[in-house]
Amino acid sequence: MILGIGTDIANIERIERTLERFGDRFRNRVFTDLEQARAERMPEPAAVYAKRWAAKEACSKALGTGLRMGIAWKDMAVRNLPSGQPVVEVTGWARERLDQMTPEGYGATIHVTLTDDHPWAQAMVVIEALHPEEEELRPHLGRRERRKLS
Repeated sequence: MILGIGTDIANIERIERTLERFGDRFRNRVFTDLEQARAERMPEPAAVYAKRWAAKEACSKALGTGLRMGIAWKDMAVRNLPSGQPVVEVTGWARERLDQMTPEGYGATIHVTLTDDHPWAQAMVVIEALHPEEEELRPHLGRRERRKLS
């Protein structure tokens, strides 16, 4: 069952200007070390940061809170599976909110898709609850990855 849907669009040039103006202060406030390392390895770091910014905004919307109620930027982290597929992991207040909205006896999965076409970056997040018996219907993730996301 679908628990939440969120989408966001970010302007890559705006993120680039923010990075130039505030540098590490901005990076460290919004992005995890892993997110920063991935962005800085890429030819266009601003596009990577913009996609992650959009993903965090979209995730907060799917959680039904936006960036309020104690949810912080770094409570939502985007990483990539070895296949390149992006995933969102939540901690802190975001994790608490996810647990609150997940029906008892179900596990939650956060699906995310990212795209960019300069100057825009976009993310869409769908939060899904699956009963444990439905776990086998997640063939796109290995057992280890399913455990990490539940």
